[in-house]
Amino acid sequence: MLKTDPSRGWMPYPSASVPHAASGSLHGLTFAVKDLFHIKGYPTSAGQPMMLATSGVQASTAPAVQGCLDAGAAFRGKTITDEFAFSMNGNNAHFGAPVNGAAPDRISGGSSSGSAAVVSHRLVDFALGTDTGGSVRAPSSHCGLIGLRPTHDRVSLQDCYPLSPSLDTCGWFARDMQTFSRVGAVLLGPDQLPPTSSVRLLFPSDLWALVAPEVREAHAPRLTLLSDLFGSPLSVSIVHESIDAMVLNLRIVQAFEAWQTNGAFIEQYHPTIGPGVRERLEWASQITQDMYTSASGFRDQFKDAMRSVLADDGLLVLPTMPDIAPLRSTSEADLDRYRTASVQLLCAASLAGLPQISLPLTTRAGAPLGLSLIGPAGQDRALIDLAARVMQAAQSVR
Repeated sequence: MLKTDPSRGWMPYPSASVPHAASGSLHGLTFAVKDLFHIKGYPTSAGQPMMLATSGVQASTAPAVQGCLDAGAAFRGKTITDEFAFSMNGNNAHFGAPVNGAAPDRISGGSSSGSAAVVSHRLVDFALGTDTGGSVRAPSSHCGLIGLRPTHDRVSLQDCYPLSPSLDTCGWFARDMQTFSRVGAVLLGPDQLPPTSSVRLLFPSDLWALVAPEVREAHAPRLTLLSDLFGSPLSVSIVHESIDAMVLNLRIVQAFEAWQTNGAFIEQYHPTIGPGVRERLEWASQITQDMYTSASGFRDQFKDAMRSVLADDGLLVLPTMPDIAPLRSTSEADLDRYRTASVQLLCAASLAGLPQISLPLTTRAGAPLGLSLIGPAGQDRALIDLAARVMQAAQSVR
């Protein structure tokens, strides 16, 4: 942990020795890790003080972290996560609210808030986070970073405290595409299928209809750029049944599994839980097996539908978030409304287990606003390569 912390993103742990290789593809880079991943010599809090008290010092390091160390990256510290990773606001009631380096008067977004904050403040080159319902994509958009939710199960989450295992993924943040791609090569390995020679750019008009006109207007120049690169987009509809049904079924799956993960701990220790997270966990405790089974069936249907839409060459373009990050002074009620609007955009990749990359291509009112690309399952490296083409083209027209 750095002594000077303008990001307020580091967990206040004493430093322990975490060796890294003297050479490798990530040599010369520094990184941080969300405090869900076990690292030998450190505790794991999952953003909860009682969890920290019972954690003890870990005896092993999570494979995703170890892979970065073995590739030569130097570890700099563990970062704050929203409590139990069950929030999207980036404000932990116990450990604080990391500061958005791109817009300090606005929230960083969670639950990988600390990881996004330390990268946005240029304290490290990249940082690991997790994304279940949007916890890498949301702070990426808010903090002006590149961030990926990979294909589900593509990156190991062994020795990482879970929230909802059938939705959880290991993602990461970086400020530049070259660094991001280098980390991706280590964490993802090669794609199983070769990239297609052509790309079908897809415009999910039903999701774009959810954002305000001023947000669509802010993104318009980048949509033109994408059309220049990949051809005119084909308008598609991807909402299954209704957007409310998609959000509800995602929340049921997430909540049921979150209670399976955390319920016994909560009932044994009765920890003090911060606002928002407390209410979500109370609701999670009421989700029945029948509700979960029905929601899982809905998810399977949506996965099949998305597989048909994307095939092996589809590229969906959509806004990462409904707008720029809310101000830090925003009320809890307004933050909850923003969260609901956010999940409407974020739920597609989560439900379908697809890779989604958020790119810092747009600004509005002086704050970052991410634009996302979603590709077919398992084509994460190909998606990153396409994103690199987009970023290069965007930089050439600035």
